[in-house]
Amino acid sequence: MEILEFDYPAHTKANGRGCVGVVGSGDLEVLLEPANTDCSRVRVRTSVQGFATTWKAVLDRFFSHHDEAVYIEINDAGATPGTVTLRLEQALEASRR
Repeated sequence: MEILEFDYPAHTKANGRGCVGVVGSGDLEVLLEPANTDCSRVRVRTSVQGFATTWKAVLDRFFSHHDEAVYIEINDAGATPGTVTLRLEQALEASRR
């Protein structure tokens, strides 16, 4: 198990919480909640070690398009970068409802 943490600057307050995905399916879950700061923090718990650079690239791309202040918890069971991006988008969309 590897735990990775990333921080990103943020300028917009997020509306609510979002929860998508299921770890047990061999996928991942994304838990998102508003942060009361001027940054976003992401914590990744992954069963696949050695992919910190890939995680950073996926998260860098996501936060280059979104600047909501959020705390994101990702529990990963080997999802692909495409699936990670999809789940992040879904969690953010769910938080906007």
